[in-house]
Amino acid sequence: MLFALITWQVAVDGPLAGLDVRLGDTLRRTSPPAAVAELFADLGNLAVALPVLAAAMTYAVVTGGGREGQGARRWLPPVCAALALVLTGVAVTLVKVWLGRPGPPGGTNYYPSGHTATAAVAFGGAALLFSLTARRPPYWPLPATAALLTLACSAGLVWRGYHWPLDVVASWCLSWVVLTGAVAVTLRGLGRSPAPPP
Repeated sequence: MLFALITWQVAVDGPLAGLDVRLGDTLRRTSPPAAVAELFADLGNLAVALPVLAAAMTYAVVTGGGREGQGARRWLPPVCAALALVLTGVAVTLVKVWLGRPGPPGGTNYYPSGHTATAAVAFGGAALLFSLTARRPPYWPLPATAALLTLACSAGLVWRGYHWPLDVVASWCLSWVVLTGAVAVTLRGLGRSPAPPP
């Protein structure tokens, strides 16, 4: 619902979109050193995020997701993670082209942020795959690390003036939907239930 609201505001250039531009300008003025902000922004590059996901996929296949004798099922979690990244890329591209939102540096097609979505799904997918192989709790450090890396990427993109804040927030929403879907399919395919909340 939040994604739909933000997208509607961006599409009609509503009050929320105007506030977004002002907030983005303010955040750029409070940026840390450019090298730090750029380092954070680069976390969403495919050259950074894809090897992390590929390593987690390889580990999941080799270890069989932490279960013995899974056979063909050992491929399910990595395939779900890969498809999540592909699906996210397609969805982001379609929305970018449809809306054609101008970005801080000029040009169009900045909404939603592809770098943020890449970081969220690649790091989130890696956290899922490594969590499946964990022998005992706590599981929370893995998704927490993925969330922190995604937030760092998002902040860097705004600080460097590559995206408006709503561009990255929309990508969080989109990525959350894709990742929760991938988790649900993975757990169902492996015959597991999500862990009850603590």
